[in-house]
Amino acid sequence: MTEAISRPRKIRTAVDIGGTFTDIFVQHGDGLITTAKYPTQSDPIEGVLAGMDRAGVAWKDVEFFSHGTTIATNALITRTFPKIALVTTEGFRDVIEIRRGDRESWDPYEEVGKPFVPRRHRLTVSERIGYDGEIIEPLDEASARDIARILKRREIETIAVCFINSFTNPVHENRMAEILAEELPGVAVTTSSDVLPEIFEYERFSTTVANAALVPIIGPYARTLEARLEESGYTNDVLLLHSGGGVMTPKMAEKYGARLAASGIAAGAIASRHIARQCGYENSIGFDMGGTSTDVSLTDNGVLGTTNMWSVEFGYPICFPSIEVLTIGAGGGSIAWLDDAGSLRNGPQSAGSDPGPACYGAAGELATNTDANLILGTIGKKLAGGVKELDVASAYAAVEKVATPLGLEVETAAQSIIKVANANMADAVRLISIRKGHDPRDFALVGFGGAGPLHVAYLAKELGIPTVIVPPHPGVTSAMGCMLVDVQHDITRMYLTDAANADLDHLAQTFEDLRDEGRQRLTAEHVNDADMVFEYYLDMRYNGQWRAIAVPVTMPFGGLDEVVATFHATHLKEHNYASDEAGVEIYRISVRAIGLTPRVDAKPAKLIDPADFTPVPTEIRQVLFPDETARQETPVYDRTDLPAGAVLSGPCIVDQLDSTTVVPPQTTARVDAWGNLILSQDV
Repeated sequence: MTEAISRPRKIRTAVDIGGTFTDIFVQHGDGLITTAKYPTQSDPIEGVLAGMDRAGVAWKDVEFFSHGTTIATNALITRTFPKIALVTTEGFRDVIEIRRGDRESWDPYEEVGKPFVPRRHRLTVSERIGYDGEIIEPLDEASARDIARILKRREIETIAVCFINSFTNPVHENRMAEILAEELPGVAVTTSSDVLPEIFEYERFSTTVANAALVPIIGPYARTLEARLEESGYTNDVLLLHSGGGVMTPKMAEKYGARLAASGIAAGAIASRHIARQCGYENSIGFDMGGTSTDVSLTDNGVLGTTNMWSVEFGYPICFPSIEVLTIGAGGGSIAWLDDAGSLRNGPQSAGSDPGPACYGAAGELATNTDANLILGTIGKKLAGGVKELDVASAYAAVEKVATPLGLEVETAAQSIIKVANANMADAVRLISIRKGHDPRDFALVGFGGAGPLHVAYLAKELGIPTVIVPPHPGVTSAMGCMLVDVQHDITRMYLTDAANADLDHLAQTFEDLRDEGRQRLTAEHVNDADMVFEYYLDMRYNGQWRAIAVPVTMPFGGLDEVVATFHATHLKEHNYASDEAGVEIYRISVRAIGLTPRVDAKPAKLIDPADFTPVPTEIRQVLFPDETARQETPVYDRTDLPAGAVLSGPCIVDQLDSTTVVPPQTTARVDAWGNLILSQDV
């Protein structure tokens, strides 16, 4: 056990659990930042405790703990969740299987998986609510109790209740939930009117089913984590990062488990925006490359892109607000392979953490990006401060299996593997920028994750991006992102009407009601009134449109003229079209309830005169860069030896505990006042 470091209290910590490593980010009361990495365990809570122990932090000294986790994501991907049932209105049993009746993908080999709820566990009951909330047919309570008894005999562990038009009047769903609770004590019940009170039954049903599947997983995990940390000496709230870029307490996570289905992904996007803005860039692209995947996000004028329609598994949307992140199968463990035409491919298959890349010396025998980088010399023979030792001979043997059919030398094949990986990731950046009308040359590229700094300079060169930012702790940047968030809840209510005919008194009252609900949630999570902030939105669209745009509303609410004008301007920016003459429709009323968490701002360091500093390499390594024909003598620097203001000329490599940064030939790197490495192409 590592002895706890004696430092002032007010330690703030964040932990992000990845597929290979659990990342620890610690901010001490005196401003010092320390990090640690620990191999991810089968029991993730053990990894959290062991990682904090490795960081040398005593839980009794911690005043803030935030946590990003993949437990919900993995449960949906692997479908390892409890036995689930769906109770719905007669005639709507197959909504989650019919979906929208169209084909989301025209790839004949890409099929939607089976629904999370088998058809035999989708039961119906007589009831009907009208489009306006009027009760057309009362709930058949005798039938409802029969359904409850059937589900009890089938040993169902969690139930989604989804009645048609319940978003206008939840009375039948609420009564059904009461009956289920009476007949099946201890079984989790999730109602669509509570989870997502919105029109579009398929999306509402899908989100509710996902939430029902995850509640029995997230609830016990959150409670156990809270109890274990309390046993270890932690006395404050445990905060769990959710997909919308905020955090929630275990009490709320027990109720809205699906909000954690994109937890870790959101953390990296939040951190990249913070880092870029700290460096003076309001426009930035986050490039987070880990062991299995690469996550790309975009910040435009300081605002992260968001979406209300996303999924973990293709075809099954989750409609909680989420930071928009494009994920592709490209990571350090991505496997190089040959297609039927003999062309070199890279990913999305991954060696993962078990068995891992061939150079890990386990059972892996397939060539990966990590193996290629080891052969080229861009990474050394040890990772994570010596936690992982790499086997060069195994890497050569794996890459040779790709090189021989192509008629290439092993080293040339390794270069090609990296080039293909870079091309795949550059395409992902194009999709999230150019496809949405943004010129990537107007953005800074923030490269992080364990593998991101190895590749980010090459992506910037291919895309014409002038500035690359590599944060001080790239391998644990997502963990840092968990520390930069506030408690956040998004509360909505449907309101379908033309803006010209809207009842202003009704809108004002609804905003007040949603704000009060948000205040109740924040109070339950121990947020003081002084730390509560509320944001108000109207989702609007032109008459006849399918998708809506969230438009901010200022309070006190005084009318719609300014809101409609903002909608026209926003629609023009996003879709290059606007019409003052077209009718505008209100679709939804939303309130975002925010509980501000304390911040401890880092302080910039004083810059040295680069002329007064000569960097001393820890070694000279023979490196074959992907675009070069011969190996070059390349100095390797320890990042902790580089003060603010230091300037490095490429080629060189900057090594540290959690990542490795490649500075290619004709590239300059400088250390800014915040400890970031700023890379730029030599002119």
